Amino acid sequence: MTTRHASMRIALTAVALAALAGCSHFGPPPERAAAKGDALQRAEVPTQWAVAPAAELPVLGWRERVRQPQLLKWVDQALAHNRDVQVAALNVQRAQAQLAATDAARLPSVGVGLGASRAPNSKGEQANTLTAGVQMPAWEIDLFGRLTSLSDAARAQLAASEAGQRAAELSVVGAVLQAALALQADDELLAIARQTLGSREESLKLSRLRESVGAASQLELQAQITLAAQARATLAQLSRQRAQDANALGLLLGQPATLPATAVGTARLADEAWVDELPAALPATVLLRRPDVVQAEQTLRAAQANIAAARAAFWPSITLTAQGGQVSSQLAGLFEGGHLAYTVAANALLTVFDAGRRQANLAQADVSQQIAQAQYERAIQSAFREVADGLAGTATWREQGAALQVQAAAARETARLTQLKARQGAASVLEQLEAERGLWAADQAVLQARLGELNNRVALLKALG
Repeated sequence: MTTRHASMRIALTAVALAALAGCSHFGPPPERAAAKGDALQRAEVPTQWAVAPAAELPVLGWRERVRQPQLLKWVDQALAHNRDVQVAALNVQRAQAQLAATDAARLPSVGVGLGASRAPNSKGEQANTLTAGVQMPAWEIDLFGRLTSLSDAARAQLAASEAGQRAAELSVVGAVLQAALALQADDELLAIARQTLGSREESLKLSRLRESVGAASQLELQAQITLAAQARATLAQLSRQRAQDANALGLLLGQPATLPATAVGTARLADEAWVDELPAALPATVLLRRPDVVQAEQTLRAAQANIAAARAAFWPSITLTAQGGQVSSQLAGLFEGGHLAYTVAANALLTVFDAGRRQANLAQADVSQQIAQAQYERAIQSAFREVADGLAGTATWREQGAALQVQAAAARETARLTQLKARQGAASVLEQLEAERGLWAADQAVLQARLGELNNRVALLKALG
């Protein structure tokens, strides 16, 4: 067969393979993952949610909703030094490197090399062959899209890593805000506890004086001792809790937190300068911008691309090799003119037996796609649940706080009237002590309800992404 006929045969073979590739489909199967709107329907969207186009979605930024400067300062510090955020950023860098390596596999590798071989020639004599020049190792022609699918999978994994980084940052933001609010609540509870302890110690001193002159019974004195001891125990407990909450905040910040005597100075939880409420009647599609939902969606895309790559492995692999340069039987003549030579070769390999390896890879990719599909739908369902919980708490926390404030006001008035009656001898010591205990519990309940309301706002902000 002449060289011309051989070249023509190779060309016809390549054309036939290209025609087969054009008639084949290696993308995701028809039962591919549902689109965003379909996924919302499969996730059983609550009827109170509306669906709006992405262009109409409101912008919900946590920085615009946080109104306390110290909180913003701590959040910025955490985003700069928190270890979880740093790990998420490194995962993005790793995904970028993986994408670059995958894209590079679609291009040929070119190198410069020297070669030496010794083999019998046509006369049976040992002959040396020295080569020097440019070489291109086996370059796979991506005729059936296997390498393209792998690049698509790596690109989707990069997008998933970027979404994971945003999810980590949002999680740290929510944790820092809630830790700072807990620290502020600790400070206010400590202030109440110190005030209560001071009042009970004064009452204890008065009871000791009265008991020493016979104006008070031993029962009254023991009751005052009990109340003062309870106040000291509560103060120690709250001090320990405040130190632990400060340590938790320092861990989130990635370094020891420089905390003032009180968490945010003169501010109080009852003030409105903390975290704003979110607008009502939000569309359901706003949840599709949640980082964890985006991450699950991109992971699903990567799984679909891996299926396409696994299917393409059933078709022949076509590789090209080439080299060109100087050839000589002696080292002295290797760099002289007139010894130029080149070689170009093509190879098509169709695997006919691999003990089921390719079929197993396809089955694994298909199961991974189903897992990613379920995780995507679960992410959407979890998003709806978290937002629904936050919306349910918005009104109920406010109502609970208002009722507890009325209760605290009534308890404060009861304590005042009981103290007046006790001074006039019309109220017993037990009545006075019970009124003080009720006032202490009511003040604590009001503070805890306000903390719950603010934490609910932070949780809702985080749930909306």
